[in-house]
Amino acid sequence: MAAPLREALQAKGVRLDDLDERILWELMREARVPNATLAERLHVAPSTTHARVKALRDAGVIRSSHVEVDYGALGLDMQGIVSVRLRAQARPQIKTYASKVIRLPNVLSVFFVGGNVDFLIHVACTSTAQLRDFVASELSMDPAVASTETTIVFDHLIGQEHLGAGGLAAMRGPIG
Repeated sequence: MAAPLREALQAKGVRLDDLDERILWELMREARVPNATLAERLHVAPSTTHARVKALRDAGVIRSSHVEVDYGALGLDMQGIVSVRLRAQARPQIKTYASKVIRLPNVLSVFFVGGNVDFLIHVACTSTAQLRDFVASELSMDPAVASTETTIVFDHLIGQEHLGAGGLAAMRGPIG
């Protein structure tokens, strides 16, 4: 674990050890796992996992739990990633722009990124026509926007569902 994170947690009275990391790993794979099942998987008492999860929440390490939604089942069969570059004179408005965009209908996630674009915006729509209209009317027409480029998403896999062996330590280790 990175030293600044460990120090911040220790300042809050939370020690993050191997068990905490294993708990986090299991919760990343299945956020709704019952405490008794979590304890069984980790070979510890349920009271231990309960206390550790509470401490991780209190320290802000666990910020929330999420539900993965099948957008197709809701009639939102078309997903896209829209790259947005702001005009140079709009750079001071970056936080305002992100706050505005995340509230738009159809927006699932907003990523502020480095590189030749400023934002990647993940959207779900009913059709390519709705996606086109959303980009044209909600994103491209904003005076802060210099350009947009839309990429169609064919499939979206969530990393936590497919986590392999090694846990968080493997994620921090060398690649390859």
